[in-house]
Amino acid sequence: MSAELTKARAQITAVGTHLKQGKVFPAITALYEALNGILRSQLMKSERDEFARMLTDAVYHLNNDKGFRSAYPLLMQYQPGQEKQLAEMLRDVLQELQHTAVVEARGIILDKNQRRAAELERGRLLLAEQKYDEAREVLEKLAKEFPDDSDLKARIADLFIKGELYEDAFSYLDEALELSPDQIHLYNRIGIVLRRLKKFDVAEKYFMRAVPYAKNDANLYFNLGRVYVDWGRFDKAEKAARIALRITPAFDEARKMLNFSLKRQNKPVEP
Repeated sequence: MSAELTKARAQITAVGTHLKQGKVFPAITALYEALNGILRSQLMKSERDEFARMLTDAVYHLNNDKGFRSAYPLLMQYQPGQEKQLAEMLRDVLQELQHTAVVEARGIILDKNQRRAAELERGRLLLAEQKYDEAREVLEKLAKEFPDDSDLKARIADLFIKGELYEDAFSYLDEALELSPDQIHLYNRIGIVLRRLKKFDVAEKYFMRAVPYAKNDANLYFNLGRVYVDWGRFDKAEKAARIALRITPAFDEARKMLNFSLKRQNKPVEP
């Protein structure tokens, strides 16, 4: 027996195992691939008879499997010599199951997106009503449902920023950055939060973490400069403003920051 027929035999044998494990799609795939191997081969009579028996048994198992019947309610038909027709039927079944899986997956994604949006809105309303503990509970539960969604954590943080709950916002932004350390907008947001909390040294560290990802982002250096201004570190604010202006010479706000920092250091302003 050739290697291809040996493989086909193993694939047919695996059909029953897959079905016992509730794996309908792999079971059908195995049988379909086995049939293609058989159809490509020249079989001796003994081999034809053996495969006919094996295929009959495999089709019987499929027709009597609840998982298969729920996915494909029509009975599979097979008689010895009808291997090509069976392969075509299995191909149709696979296409139908793939289509169903895609539709179901889209439905799941849509449902998750709708639920996420609804819970975000619920959290926003609770914060607007100053029901802070309830809002925290709702949003924490939502974040746990989507633990790897950095965008969701950032959106939750935005809600807390609007509610002026900066410690809560910082916690979610920190988690978002752990998931997506290359997202520059997260560093800018966390900088705003830490400025409000007057944790200037911590804000500086976060901005320094962002530099490898945004060496040419003028806004990053401008926001770092704002931290230094609030911190009273005008020498560093001057340096940050100069970097921002080197990247974007027409950055008017950075120019104002530069001259403000120069004045506070008793240095002459620059045009």
